[in-house]
Order: sequence, then structure tokens, then C-alpha cells
Amino acid sequence: MPRHAELAEITLPDFGRPTVEPIISPDIYAARLDRLRGRAADAGFDVMIVYGDREHFANLTYLTGFDPRFEEALLVIPLAAGAAAKPLILVGNEGLGYVRISPILASLEVVLFQSFSLLGQPRGDSKPLADILSSAGVTRGATVGVAGWKHFGATDGPDAEAWLEIPSYIADMLRTLTGDPARVHNANALLMGATDGLRAENEVEQLARFEFAATYASQAVRDVVFGVRPGMTELEAAELMRINGLPLAAHVFLSAGPLAFLGMASPTARVIGRGEPFTVCYSPWGALTTRAGFLVERAEELPDEIRDYVGKLVAPYFEAIAAWYETVCIGVAGGEVYDVIHSRIGDAFFGVGLNPGHLIHLDEWVNSPIYRGSTECLQSGMALQVDVIPATGTAYYTSNIEDGIALADAALREAFAARYPEAWGRIQARRGFMADALGIRLKPEVLPFSNIPAYLPPYILAPGRALRMV
Repeated sequence: MPRHAELAEITLPDFGRPTVEPIISPDIYAARLDRLRGRAADAGFDVMIVYGDREHFANLTYLTGFDPRFEEALLVIPLAAGAAAKPLILVGNEGLGYVRISPILASLEVVLFQSFSLLGQPRGDSKPLADILSSAGVTRGATVGVAGWKHFGATDGPDAEAWLEIPSYIADMLRTLTGDPARVHNANALLMGATDGLRAENEVEQLARFEFAATYASQAVRDVVFGVRPGMTELEAAELMRINGLPLAAHVFLSAGPLAFLGMASPTARVIGRGEPFTVCYSPWGALTTRAGFLVERAEELPDEIRDYVGKLVAPYFEAIAAWYETVCIGVAGGEVYDVIHSRIGDAFFGVGLNPGHLIHLDEWVNSPIYRGSTECLQSGMALQVDVIPATGTAYYTSNIEDGIALADAALREAFAARYPEAWGRIQARRGFMADALGIRLKPEVLPFSNIPAYLPPYILAPGRALRMV
């Protein structure tokens, strides 16, 4: 008989919170820069440019450990023979002090570029942009690679591969200085390619850092799911998260009632009502956890027309998610993972439109090798987000499990266990819970990072009743 999902009383263990914070060492940042230099040189570039700002920080932070907080920043890496040895890091007035957070500051040349500063702040103490870029090799005849936060292809439009998504004044200056717009290339794929980008594969230290963040993210969502009550305001419900100040990859989402259908709304002072749809999401750097359902204890509290909510939507959805977990592994093609979801909940009712899973990093969505017909294979070192969101557009609302995992081969697992035993203990406990309580059989390389791993209570006011496979 085929396995199926059922709603059952399940005891969710306390997997604990971190007492050890993994740190990314200067040597790792230096090695990342060296790898980018090599790939950029192999691509024929004389200079590599990496742009960053408050939202689009991840590439820059991955390479330097510095994230712009109020301003923009630019990393300029000379590559041509005889070029200056140090990359330039261009920062505004406030970045000039904060850039010292970089563990490899001694390997960078810090350059004040006050046009990156906020409006009304002092100007006049920095060199013109043309002079700064020229000093790093952006000169006539040079070939320049640019990484912002996206790259484009033929499906985006004619000549889309030449599009740059950085500020126009920087793009215009690069094209002017090189003397030919065709010499300035979008090189973001070097960092964010779905399987061959530098950020598609993570060091053990980075994976441990992601588990650290994911533990806090998932515990925050768990505390809301087990603590929210009708009569609270959304802001009061959000206080249950005990947010600790980790920098965010996405806004905190929490809403009930009509705004819950939008998915991404921030909490307000609106009072939460019994019977309403509800969603909550928390995403510090390297992690995201979401849950959604109805603020009821049992099906009888739902409107008559959706009392089959679990049978019609949640159970098929959970069966698809369980199959996703049991399919992901090193070497599986992204297209196969796509098919696992769409063969189960591909019907228009479920409204699954986006990629059923993607890479996660400091930014919540890096890229995705999981799409229809994809032959790109999942690899050891990848951090992935279980991200399959039914958008029914009906009174059935949605159901949602979003959690992070990593894929690690035997050598990477051995290194993780040896260097981060506390985190490894949480991972093994989660694997055991998923197998024994939820009936989800993970392959050895799948490392769950969430403190509510695949745990889905559809009736939020009965958080001890969740789905399992039998």
C-alpha cells in the first residue's frame, strides 16, 4: 500500500539552541578572493568589480566579511599582469569606519568615495570615480567583469547577457573608461551560478554558520506557532520570536487575516482573530523558516466549504515535501526534484509556480538548479531551502514548510562532526526525529538545520498535532 500523510499527536523534541558561534576565518576569505581571481582571469577579465549595498550585500560580504549598512560599496580587483596587488574597497563616510569589521582589511586598500555617502553628508575629500577606477586598471582596452546580484540570459530579452544591474553612473563610467561598452561584462555567474558559482558550494565553517542561524530562525518560528493566541496583536505575537539581533536576509513576516494571503506582510497592531489564516517567517543571514495555517484547533472551526483543508491541501502538500526530502541527495538532477513535487501537487489548484527549492546563503535566494528539465546536479557543500509554497488563491489559503538543509559527503560530514560537535548533535537528533516521528527517511548526506524539521501543524492552535507519513 502506498504511504500517505496523516494528522497525529506528535511530540516535538527540544533540539536546543547554540552555545558556540562558528566564525569565518581570515584564511577562508582570502581563499575565496583567490578563487574569484582565478575564475575571473580565466574568463579573460583584466579587472573584476563586485558591487554591494544594504540589500545586495551577499557577494561582497562573502569575499570580505564587510557588509554596507547605510551606503553602497565597491570591491575592485585588479587582475592584469603588473596590476596593483591589493583589491580596492570603495566606501562612503560611514563605511570608512565600519569596513574595519573585515577580517582581511590588511589585504585591502580602503578608498573613501563620498558619493556613496548619504545625502547631505560631507563631500569633496575623495578622488573622482574615474581616477579611482583607472588606478586599478579600468583603462582603455581593459576587459571588466561586474558582479552585482543578478545575471541574465536569452529568456530575459535580446542582448540581456550584457545587462548590468549596478547603478548606471558606475556602469557608464566603466564603459567610458574601457572605450567600448562590449568590454564590460556581467560576471555575476562566477559567484551565483546555480551549480558552478563560488557560492553554490560552502566550506564546513560556512555550513556551520548557516546551521547556527537556522537554529535561531526555526526556534523563533516554533515559539510563535506554540505561543500565538487569538486576542494578541500581530506585534505581540512577533515578540514571541525572541529575536536576538542577528542581521536579516529578509524582513520579519507575521500576519493574520486578509494580509496573511500576501505572505510577506510585516506585523501590525491588528488584533489576531480565532479562525483566521496565519503565517510567520524569520530569516537571519543564511536561514529562513516559515509556517502557515489556520488559527483553529480543529477542522470543525473552519468554514463549511474548507473543512477538508487537511485532506484536500495539507496532506498532499506534506506528502510532496516528504518525497522532496527523500529525493534530494548528492548527484540528483534538479529536474528530478522538480518532478517529485509537480507529479504530486502540480495541479493548478495548488498553484506551485516558483522553483521547488533553491540555494540559500547570506541572501535568502541565491539561485536554483531545481527547475523543469534541469540536468544540473546537486552537490556536496550546497545549502538548500525547502521552499514549496501552494498559492491556491482560494479560501483554502495555503500550507507551508520552509526550512534549510545542507548536502555533505562523507568527508564533509566527518569534518562537521569533528569541528562542531554541538551542532552535529542537533543535526543527528533532527534526522532521528524526522525518521522515527515523521516517517521521512533522509539519505546520509542530508543535514537538516531546522528546530522544527518538516514539522507541520495545520491547525495553529493545536500545535502538537502535525502531519506524518505512514
